Amino acid sequence: MLPVFGHTNPDTDAITSALVYARLLTRLGVEARAYRLGELNRETPYVLREAGVEAPELLPELPAGTAVALVDHNESAQSVANLHELTVTRVIDHHKLGDLTTAQPAYLRFEPVGCAATILLALHREAGLEVEAVDARLMLSAILSDTLHFRSPTTTDRDRQAVEVLAPLAGIEDVEAYALAMFAAKSDLGDTPAETLLRMDYKVFPFGEATHPQGVQTWGIGVVETTNPGYVLGRQAELLEAMDRARAEDGLSGVLLSVVDILREHNTTLVLSATEAKVLRDAFGVETQGNRADLGDRISRKKQIVPVLEAYFTPQG
Repeated sequence: MLPVFGHTNPDTDAITSALVYARLLTRLGVEARAYRLGELNRETPYVLREAGVEAPELLPELPAGTAVALVDHNESAQSVANLHELTVTRVIDHHKLGDLTTAQPAYLRFEPVGCAATILLALHREAGLEVEAVDARLMLSAILSDTLHFRSPTTTDRDRQAVEVLAPLAGIEDVEAYALAMFAAKSDLGDTPAETLLRMDYKVFPFGEATHPQGVQTWGIGVVETTNPGYVLGRQAELLEAMDRARAEDGLSGVLLSVVDILREHNTTLVLSATEAKVLRDAFGVETQGNRADLGDRISRKKQIVPVLEAYFTPQG
């Protein structure tokens, strides 16, 4: 049984893509099972309930050499702790190539689209398989989530076309209403602990090069996408405390938390200290006031934040 899983601190794409890819592989004769690498955010349980699907189990400890398949990620910092001991046989991803290495040739499918589910739809078509209704709903949900219903700059025409194909198969007549219901579920944060808020959509990135005077810096970058940013920003003090603990516990060089207003397409980033403030000023040209920086319409971590930091920490020449 081939374990299939997405990244740590899983979002809707990481969970649903694992479910859909595991089912697709099984239909193609490769017995596979979906797992998760962490607790679900508030949006994903809504999606799974609407689809009538149970959440995948947490990935058990796997012995060295176990064959696995990755979806929606390929960097070791965002994966299972012993990834380097496992045998990665397949990767379906829409992010940049990270530090993944394999001991033998693997099936790799990387495409510059807004969501891993868009690639999975293509795999169904290439295999000549009809998309089942439940998988259509899961893939549709992932695309709407990752692209913020086409608001994100990561959105491509293929993502839009995929939604057009999947909506009738999923039995969803009003895509906009469904997307808003998903975002409302994501924004219903209630009494979520600050530590959980920080890590719901949180990834660690290495920046720079060992040969550079600054060396390699490791940053934690969290994102809270919400239709109610006032609630999140109103908890600034405790979120900053959680960020400070994360920096110490994980041995990080810096920590940022972007609060993205989905409907206004606006990013207010919480800035932990003078270290992060200097980087934001030098890299993005924005000032920090009261531990907040206005990053404007930079709402995509993948396309608008991480690449800028990579360029900043890796000077050319």
